[in-house]
Amino acid sequence: MATLSFFFVALVLNLGGCQWWAEAQSLVPPKFDGFFYGDKRSEFSPDAILIEAFFDPVCPDTRDSWPPLKKALDFYGPRVSLVVHTFPLPYHDNAFVTSRALHIVNDLNPSLTYPLLESFFKNQELFYNQHTSNMTKIAIVNDLIALVTETVGHKYYSAVKSGFSNRLTDLKTRIAFKYGCTRGVFGTPTFFVNGFAIPDAGSSIDYNGWKKIIDPLINSDKASRVDNFLHLK
Repeated sequence: MATLSFFFVALVLNLGGCQWWAEAQSLVPPKFDGFFYGDKRSEFSPDAILIEAFFDPVCPDTRDSWPPLKKALDFYGPRVSLVVHTFPLPYHDNAFVTSRALHIVNDLNPSLTYPLLESFFKNQELFYNQHTSNMTKIAIVNDLIALVTETVGHKYYSAVKSGFSNRLTDLKTRIAFKYGCTRGVFGTPTFFVNGFAIPDAGSSIDYNGWKKIIDPLINSDKASRVDNFLHLK
């Protein structure tokens, strides 16, 4: 389980007082934060169940939570939507830079965001604290750029490299983290379903666990529609 202490979250939320809030207001993004999964990248159906996931790309618990969630998404199809928000935990040395890479690639080609996320999960050990403890920041970023371009295509090399010098991608990554803080996120993975937090933040949910959460919502929606139809008759 990867979690922040309550004290640290309180510190992040309150650091700077009014100045923090002024900065937060100035950093309101032009569109909703996050990466939509599958064919629902450009539009969102209000009839779909919405899962929001807060992920750290180098968190083992986040990695382990992805296969059962992906299986559930594929099973339910358009009835369920997913949006992933990056939430780089401060004690994972390379969480921010890998999260930033996701924002860079999402700006270049949103269809490549989730393949990159899965590549990070597959190669997570390369960016663990111990593995990179004796490396410079530049060396880490160069290794990261190499992995990213190997995953998304070498034609994106220059764009990915320049993305790490672009202030906008830095701000997007910061905004995503601040958004998680405003939602009370303190660990990864953390899930919200239709805006409500799922208990046991920082723990993975298996496939049967997702079915237990989603099935009652779908059945409840069906019952509601039947009731509405009967009232109209």
